[in-house]
Amino acid sequence: MEKSWLKSYDSRVPQTINPDNYSSVVDIFEQSVKTYADSISYINLGKSITFSELEKHVTHFAAYLQNSGLKKGDAVAIMMPNLLQYPVALFGILRAGMVVVNVNPQYTARELKHQINDSNAKAIIIVENFACTLSEVIEDTSIETVLLTRIGDMLGVPKKWLTNFVVKYVKKMVPGYSLPKAIPFMDALKQGANQTYLRPEINGDDIAFLQYTGGTTGVSKGAMLTHRNMVANLEQASAILNTVTEANKELVVTALPLYHIFALQANCLLFLKLGCANLLITNPRDMAGFVSELGKYPFTVLTGVNTLFNGLLNTPSFTELDFSNVKFSLGGGMAVQRAVAERWYKLTGHVLLEGYGLTECSPIVSVNPPQLEQYNGSIGLPLPSTDIRLVDDDGVDVKEGEPGEMLVKGPQVMLGYLNRPEATEEIMKDGWLATGDIARCDENGYFYIVDRKKDMILVSGFNVFPNEIEEVAVMHEDIVEVAAVGIPHEASGEVVKLFAVRRNDNLSEQDVIDHCRKHLTGYKVPKKVEFRDELPKSNVGKILRRELRDEK
Repeated sequence: MEKSWLKSYDSRVPQTINPDNYSSVVDIFEQSVKTYADSISYINLGKSITFSELEKHVTHFAAYLQNSGLKKGDAVAIMMPNLLQYPVALFGILRAGMVVVNVNPQYTARELKHQINDSNAKAIIIVENFACTLSEVIEDTSIETVLLTRIGDMLGVPKKWLTNFVVKYVKKMVPGYSLPKAIPFMDALKQGANQTYLRPEINGDDIAFLQYTGGTTGVSKGAMLTHRNMVANLEQASAILNTVTEANKELVVTALPLYHIFALQANCLLFLKLGCANLLITNPRDMAGFVSELGKYPFTVLTGVNTLFNGLLNTPSFTELDFSNVKFSLGGGMAVQRAVAERWYKLTGHVLLEGYGLTECSPIVSVNPPQLEQYNGSIGLPLPSTDIRLVDDDGVDVKEGEPGEMLVKGPQVMLGYLNRPEATEEIMKDGWLATGDIARCDENGYFYIVDRKKDMILVSGFNVFPNEIEEVAVMHEDIVEVAAVGIPHEASGEVVKLFAVRRNDNLSEQDVIDHCRKHLTGYKVPKKVEFRDELPKSNVGKILRRELRDEK
């Protein structure tokens, strides 16, 4: 496939990057904490720490890990929301030459047990609020060391004491648990301060992260992301975003959890590399509290998923914020809906940029340029040193403008799935990674996701893509969010069913069907509409169509 996207690159963006510009993520960390020592690195719950303070904590934690019986290459799990403890744990693990295993704090005991044992994690850093889950299964896992922290532990006194007291005894957010051998995280940092840290030799081929797929299309698998993968993707993203960002000048809002690959790369690592401040939001589901926090800081960048932006737009106090410092907003993880993007632009005066990625690609594959003047419905242009093909069911390249499955090649593509050679072989062939997404490319090299291959609805032999139905449905002023799925039908094989959250209880099923009929051809119009108070979502707010489709 001809790289038609290169002609649409900004003149300042190189066509290729050097994935070996740094030997590891640790190199980037060490350079940034030295260069920007006195600048703010992270802010959380009103407390900020500088890059030099971050470096001190990280060194102490790395020393502790190295002296606790763990060795280079061992897997260490992190199970916590966005707190100051997260970057300390993350970079401490990497700096000790070990492998980070990010765990969703909302996991059930069964899910946690699977991920720990699949990754063979030897240690875990966990917030006390979720310790009850670990206590249920720890005896049946590979975990040897438990490091326990509390939400307020790094906030300084007296705020630390007050926060931890309120969380545990007033809000009763800490269920009972039994982990008698657990070591307080802050004690580990104190011990590390008196221990020797020896910098291990870390190269690009070493695994940095075992990042588990969401499991929305099957069993959760550990994508082996090397230091070279992560460095490459940082260099690729930097090449695009450096046309608008300034080193040591930005403040990025991190509402998506850092244990998710999107926020991990696009927020945590990218803005650390730039020497910029990260505002960590611990509980973005509390929209009023989230907006209140935003009002305290002159933020310049905001990343999120469609449901997060939609939630902000539906929070009255959000309209009162000052958006004059914003340089760009970036959406990923799921399709950005036109109705949301247009409302966002009308309120903030800034285009909601859409990007595309997947865990297996570290994760960014493409992004719209920050200079975009209006929302265009595309996932943008492939990053430098990234190649894309669109193929039919026989693996043959489709003609320009036609939809096909998107295959990706580039230095950000994972090493493979941990201990799953068959699954790796199924998704990676001849250096190309099959994304499972159906896309098309226009004459200027902009890619458009048509839909997930597995989510496609087949009505009387016609392919119906859920994204299209959902885009139309949310154009109705009384609809907040929707999900379209296929359900069995005797005559046509499948018909479209729409699950919707409404603003107005007077909105009827027929109202929605009539609205869709105005904008869709007959076979695409939903035959059934079911109203829900909320739709099932993943840990980052991505609507889970599969759960709705699989309901009995």
